[in-house]
Amino acid sequence: MSSRDKGNFSESRACSYLEDRDFIIIERNYYAKKLGEIDIIASKDGILHFVEVKSALADFDPIYNLTKGKLKKVINSAFYFMKERKLHMAFSIDAMIIRDEEIEFIENITM
Repeated sequence: MSSRDKGNFSESRACSYLEDRDFIIIERNYYAKKLGEIDIIASKDGILHFVEVKSALADFDPIYNLTKGKLKKVINSAFYFMKERKLHMAFSIDAMIIRDEEIEFIENITM
């Protein structure tokens, strides 16, 4: 399985996880021109959630792939999405860490 296939598989697992918790998936793999990509955009209770999904092999914790630079790209892309869609609402920058069978959802990672 290629790294792209693994990423798509992890993002599908993340979407299922969110949907099981009453999130509505708005978009996957949103690309904000030169700013970057957001893996999942979802909503729940009137709040938009911009979710970065990270997964890796068992011998490396994927949380270490969530870098300051990647976080900055997600934030800039989220603001671009909000501006492009003319949205004025509460939002959260979140991370979904997938380790084998374990899924950890971390909300508001910028706080």
